[in-house]
Amino acid sequence: MIGLHEGGGKKAARTKPTAERALVLRLTVHGCRPPIWRELLVRESMWLSQLHDSIQIAFDWFDYQTHVFAFGDMRYGNPLKEPKDGGEKIIVADDRDVTLGEVGLASRELFMYSYNFGEGWRVAGTIKELRPLVKGSRYPQCLGGERAGPPEDCGGLEAYHDMLACLQEPHTDLGREWREWLGPEFDPERCDLEAINKSLRKLRR
Repeated sequence: MIGLHEGGGKKAARTKPTAERALVLRLTVHGCRPPIWRELLVRESMWLSQLHDSIQIAFDWFDYQTHVFAFGDMRYGNPLKEPKDGGEKIIVADDRDVTLGEVGLASRELFMYSYNFGEGWRVAGTIKELRPLVKGSRYPQCLGGERAGPPEDCGGLEAYHDMLACLQEPHTDLGREWREWLGPEFDPERCDLEAINKSLRKLRR
């Protein structure tokens, strides 16, 4: 056994724990014109499943469909396995079992979040900023955004753009049908940060 002070008399080096950070995530719904985006402030210790919940709130979706995060070759979301050689191969790992820090999110240039694998939505995520944690700050928190999230069951990207065009013609049959389906309160140009953060506070509880 090698003694503590052997080899030059220096003590064994200790690895200092890395201080947890906060991340500012820029989330943009792929393909929407005009762009629809949100900025979320989150902790590295957040479970990936909680980021899923936060994205759902940020874009006013209701978690009716399946979802998956893609980090390079890694997939996390609703767990999915397939039989292989008498065992099972994990296609999508459970996002309830891993944190943002554990997937190395702070060092990634881009990740993708897919919601509803049919005619659904893809959200591109980038790291806009790394911050130290601030005592008393709220995590997660929506810092900014533009436009209402696309209605999750409107039929996908092409149908969403058709919907926007029809809303510009409220006196046509299609314009009236879309308005009736969406309700009088829906405004595609409005991002309600107050409502988003109110729901995020409930998520924290």
